[in-house]
Amino acid sequence: MKKNGLRKEYKGLRKESLRDNMDNIEVSLTDISEEVTKRLAKKTKPKGLKENIKVARAGGQVAKNTRDEIENLLGESLIKSQNKLNYQYIDEKEQIGKKK
Repeated sequence: MKKNGLRKEYKGLRKESLRDNMDNIEVSLTDISEEVTKRLAKKTKPKGLKENIKVARAGGQVAKNTRDEIENLLGESLIKSQNKLNYQYIDEKEQIGKKK
C-alpha cells in the first residue's frame, strides 16, 4: 500500500483512483505484474507471508524487467507524473472564501 501512496503523490492525486490516471502502458505493466504473480502463486502454492511476498516480488520483477526494456528501446520513461484525467484542484479554503 505504501507504494500506491507514493505513486498517487507522484501523479498529484488525492482521492482519485490511481489506475484511472495511468496511461495504457502503465496499466499494462500493472496487469502483467498481477497476472504473473497470480499464476506463480497458483503453480507454487506458497504458504505463509514470506513465501507470498517472494512470489509477489517475482511477479513485480517481471513487470520491472519489461518496463526497463521498453524504456531502453524508447529512450524515455514510461511512468509520467501527469495524471491522465488532468485534474485541476481548487483550494477548498479559497473556494469557501469566494462563496461569502
